[in-house]
Order: sequence, then structure tokens, then C-alpha cells
Amino acid sequence: MNYVANLMEQAGYRVQIQSYQWRQSRIIGTPTFSMDGHSFASAKDWFVASLSGSGKVRAEIAVPGQEDQGKAGGTGCEPSAFKDFRRGHIGLLRRGSCDFERQVANAELAGAAAVILYNDNPSLVANSYRKNSDGRAFPIQLSQEAHIPVIGALSYSSGELLAAACKSAKAPIADISVRTETKSNTDYNVIADSPFGDPEHTIVVDAHLDAIYGAGILDNGSGSSTILEIARNLANTPTKSRLRYIWFGGEELGLLGSKYYTRNLGKAELKKIAFDIDVDVTATPNYAVLIADPGHAHDADEFPPNVVPDSQIGNHAFLKYFRKIGIPARIASFGNDGTDSLSFSLAGVPNTGILTQQNCCKHGWEVRLWGGFSGNFEGKIPSRNGGCVDWPGRWCDNLSNNDRVVLEFVSKAVAAVVLKFANN
Repeated sequence: MNYVANLMEQAGYRVQIQSYQWRQSRIIGTPTFSMDGHSFASAKDWFVASLSGSGKVRAEIAVPGQEDQGKAGGTGCEPSAFKDFRRGHIGLLRRGSCDFERQVANAELAGAAAVILYNDNPSLVANSYRKNSDGRAFPIQLSQEAHIPVIGALSYSSGELLAAACKSAKAPIADISVRTETKSNTDYNVIADSPFGDPEHTIVVDAHLDAIYGAGILDNGSGSSTILEIARNLANTPTKSRLRYIWFGGEELGLLGSKYYTRNLGKAELKKIAFDIDVDVTATPNYAVLIADPGHAHDADEFPPNVVPDSQIGNHAFLKYFRKIGIPARIASFGNDGTDSLSFSLAGVPNTGILTQQNCCKHGWEVRLWGGFSGNFEGKIPSRNGGCVDWPGRWCDNLSNNDRVVLEFVSKAVAAVVLKFANN
């Protein structure tokens, strides 16, 4: 944080360190989860969600009603889904078109004793919570405390098996034991405004400074470095629009920094932000080039109506640039499922973004587009062990987990789009 702030001040930017409070949870002892006598392995088959409540529960697992008989069915995104839900049961909820917090809050209101969250369609690119495409479980990061135990996220296949069992004549009975404690911490956003351009028409360029495990040099030291160098190179360049660079904290904990920033801007200040460009991972060794489109997001139905159509100009700018240099790029959904651009979408700010992928697994059609190997996008290549970025205990997201050639051509693409928006 201080390193970035000092460099930006030296370059002539007006720098603000924005602090915010967040709640952190710690698991006490060994949590357990079993169903009909079969035990699931903690931190492998399942996880305790961050900010889960504590409790010891033995109860039937139940799926809430079908809200619209479509993709929202079984998600618990609407309170009406729980009208026939029996108090004291464990709610089994599929990842849907709303925040995890809303799903858990609706279940709590309906009297659920605990919640089990699982990933939705594993065939979608970057579909599961931690931006991977193989349907594995990863810990869910809640941004507000739950009062009941929350398990999440189970893999899609495990969740669907549980859901099928719930529809049988004899509903499964689960035993869940979770004990947590929470405390408050302070985190920070670094905000740097250019002295040039119209402040009534501001372009935000953002990345996140935090990492989930270890040094986080790929996720997201690469994206943070990309926008830092762009800012330093454009420091003395007059622009029509005001450029604002933001390095958010708490992205890996549930977009905490960007949520705080967007929710604490007054309406007048929020209206001054014309567009947001999110930069999240720019140097993946076994790369893909994916452009974030709010229209493909899980949460697209929740966005103000201007967001999806007004964001297309950003998507087109990236696609046009990559087409010009002869590198394929594709529109994808993850940019508004698990990165800071989601906060801007919910606040009504059009946006785009870029990510060169992480974890596993790169498919054959992606190899045909971008070369490389099937399997891991980063970490041990070729391999299918999951990569480095989101795996606890591996601590291998370091300098060797980045590709300088990829970092260069992706950073140049971001620079071209930033400069285009700054003068349009």
C-alpha cells in the first residue's frame, strides 16, 4: 500500500488512503460435516465459509422452493422460496444470481439451522466461486456475519447429489459442527487522481492489492503492476477525462474494498464516474485472454438497466485492440462474479475488465486458440493439480508464476483502452 501510494505521489497524483473496517473469522478446533453416517473431509470436500456462525446441528437437509422454475430455482435468492421451508432444517442452496449474503440471510429469516451452498453449472467458464472451471469446492467469503453455520462451496456434483437425495422419500440427515470467532480489522484502498481532465467525467482504473495465499504475485501483483506502470507513464499526459487509479483491498475476502468505496460515494460523486476498467491478473504463463462483460455475469439481473448496454463500448475496445495485434480474445462472465467490477455494476457504473486466467483447467479449444497446454493455467505446467493461486499450503504464486511476454502485451492493451477512454 505505502509503496504504491509513494510512487503515485512522486508522479504528481493526488493520493488518498481510504480505510475501512472489516470482520475476520477464525475457525476454532476441527469442524465436522457428515450425512447419514458418512463424513466429508474438511478443507477438501467442503469448507467453512468466512464469517460463518457457530453451532452444532443435526437436522434434515431441505431444498427451498422453485422461485421461477428457471435458473433461480433452489437458490434461495428470494424470501418467497422459503414459504414451505420447515424451521430447523438445513438449507441446501445452489449458487444463483444473487450474493451469497442474500441467500444466507433469506435462509436465516426462514429459520434454517444451517446452510450448505454449492456451485452451479460446472460447464461454464470460470463458473465456480474462485474463478476455476472444474467445479471443485472453494471457501466462500461472506462480507457480513452469519448467525448459523454456513458450509460452502461444495462442488456442483456433490451439491446435485444432495439435492437429488432431498427429493427422495427419506430426506438425508446431516450433522454439522462449526465453532468460529470473529474480530474487527482495518484495511485500506489506495486512490490516486490525475491532475488533468474533467472531474465531472472520471474514468476509474482498478486492481486489487490483496492476495488469497502467499505473495500473490500473479493474483494480483500482475494487475496491480500493470495499472501502476500505466499511471506512471501517463502522469504528465493531459486528458479530456479525469483518470482515477484505485488499488482495492479485500477483493479476495468478498470485494470488501470496492464495496466500501462504491457504497460510500455520494450520489453526486458516483454520477461523475463514467466508466470502470478492472484489471485482475495479467501475466498467466499458460494464458487465455478473457474480457469481462457485465451482461454475462451471474448478477446481471441485479444491475441498473444502463450497465449492460453501456458497458459494451469497453468490451469492443479491448476486442478491437487484440484483433489488431493478432491475439484472440473472448468475452467471459467471471469479471462480474468475483472481481471488483461487480461493485461498480451494482452501483450503476458501466465497466469492462481483463483476466488472463488462473487455476485449472485449460481446455483443448482454448489451446487451439492461444497455444500452450491443456490443464493448469499457472503453477506446474503441464499439470492438472489445480495451479497455485487459490490453493492453501502451496505458497507458489511468486515471480516464477508470471510470464513477462504476456504481462507486456496485456498491459499494452490495458494502456491503449485507458488512453482511449481518457480522451473520448
